[in-house]
Amino acid sequence: MTAGLVTTPLTPDRWDDLETLFGPSGAYCGCWCMYWRAPRRMFEDKALRKTLRERFRARVMAGPPPGLLAIDAGEPVGWVQVGPRADVPNWNGARRLSAPGDPADAEDPDVWGLSCFVVARPRRRQGASAALLAGAVDWARTNGARALDACPVDAGGAAKPPVSVYHGLASTFRRAGFKEIARRRADRPLMRLELRR
Repeated sequence: MTAGLVTTPLTPDRWDDLETLFGPSGAYCGCWCMYWRAPRRMFEDKALRKTLRERFRARVMAGPPPGLLAIDAGEPVGWVQVGPRADVPNWNGARRLSAPGDPADAEDPDVWGLSCFVVARPRRRQGASAALLAGAVDWARTNGARALDACPVDAGGAAKPPVSVYHGLASTFRRAGFKEIARRRADRPLMRLELRR
């Protein structure tokens, strides 16, 4: 049920909500939403890995908001990372499934990317991802984006473990009007929603 769910930008005053949602381990595999921002060595070196929380906190404090929280009855229940592609440089790598079709889009402030979701376990399969996606589309449009890209999982009707669908499900994006613009692996379409022409 998502009737009371609202999305709100992750501003500095909402950091505690993000920590509550992510828990002490920092969401999936302890990445603290730095996987697409930080050099790979930060994930390979245990000492550097421990700095990811503070690095993401610094990013949030510096602004602008790197994504949206889903709040229901005052409780954080979900997160979506969305913003200009340039804010998540690793997501743009030429060998990545999420690489832009036009390399210039990686630095274009009007081309945004939606790179990951986190939904609290008790709220999964209740429409929170769709609500976060709708909020992300509105947020991108409000902030002048001309296009919003995503590289979700095309599950083909098969159930997938939550950790493997943090990119979102292609079916959710299709329902929101996203169109496939490339497919570099059978289960991972690159999808785009044109927000203005």
